Amino acid sequence: MAVGILFDLDGTLLDTLEDLLSATNYALALHGYPRRDLEQLRRAVGSGAWNQIRRSVPEDASEDAVQRVLADYKPYYTAHCRTRTRPYAGIWEALEELKDRYPLAIVSNKPDPAVKALCGAYFPGIYAQGEAADCPRKPAPDMVLKAMAAIGADRCVYVGDSEVDILTAKNAGVPCVSVLWGFRCREELEAAGGSIFCAAPADLPKVLKTVVGGTYGQ
Repeated sequence: MAVGILFDLDGTLLDTLEDLLSATNYALALHGYPRRDLEQLRRAVGSGAWNQIRRSVPEDASEDAVQRVLADYKPYYTAHCRTRTRPYAGIWEALEELKDRYPLAIVSNKPDPAVKALCGAYFPGIYAQGEAADCPRKPAPDMVLKAMAAIGADRCVYVGDSEVDILTAKNAGVPCVSVLWGFRCREELEAAGGSIFCAAPADLPKVLKTVVGGTYGQ
């Protein structure tokens, strides 16, 4: 029975924050809303594009206004999602080592077209699933379960950088490894229930081997 390794994307495999900020500010400016800075956007990401925009517009903006900003944000981001985005140092090497041991997949609350574009460019050959109408976003377990089925895994370990990822893993009934180079600090992750941590991409193979062995006896 195969154990898969599933990864979040933003803040886990890719540093996407500057491109997310650029697209968000582009859409906000079209509607006359104030720009956001990197730290404000860091707090807004993780729960899907709609929530990202909802947290970026003024608090008194209507739901219709959020939808209008989102409609401008999505195509702009998809078209510009690789301008400053880069894999974290050591991620490629870690994935190369891991794929010899486990089936891999990527699941993200980012809109599916952007996920497909980014993963096709940076991580070709790895199954990738983003937010889509037929697959509820995290922390619902649907993305995790769909990805497991796609890669032929009946069990998995989930790797992410946020409180959403910790809750997603809990909802899916799988262990979670929280990385410390992403969009949340260790204190925030611990407060959300995180208990297994990885300090650097180079440590991922060793940490995951320990988690898989301790959880699944492999």
